[in-house]
Order: sequence, then C-alpha cells, then structure tokens
Amino acid sequence: MAKGEIAKFDFERCKGCRLCIAHCPKGALAVSEVPNAKGHFPVVMADASKCTGCGICALVCPDCGITFVCVAAAEEEAKK
Repeated sequence: MAKGEIAKFDFERCKGCRLCIAHCPKGALAVSEVPNAKGHFPVVMADASKCTGCGICALVCPDCGITFVCVAAAEEEAKK
C-alpha cells in the first residue's frame, strides 16, 4: 500500500472470521461490539495510529471486505 493509506473495513461484508486480526503485525484491529445486519460481529479499526497500511489484512480477508483509503480522506469521513 502507498504511504499515507489506512485500512477501511466494509462493516456489512465482514463475517467476523478474524483472520485479519490474527495477521495484523501491529495489533491495530478489534472485533466490533455491535453486530452487522447479518448478525456477525465484524472487525473494526481499533487504533488507526498503529495501522501502517501494510495491506496484510486485505490479503488474508476471504470476503474482500478491506480496502485502503488516504489517511486524510479517512479523517474527513470520521468527522461526518
């Protein structure tokens, strides 16, 4: 991934298999306390400051539920 990018999780696509959590070298991810529409507890970014944008999480995700966005765009979206 390009420098300045951060993982973004598709809350509804994630089935909560936790492969990304197991493979994240920085421990930036966690399981949501809120279920999605399918009743799964998806993975969320627990600590964005730990995410290096390495892309390992996206590579291991069987649901293709992880993309990468520019850090500035993610910060702007979080303000909404």
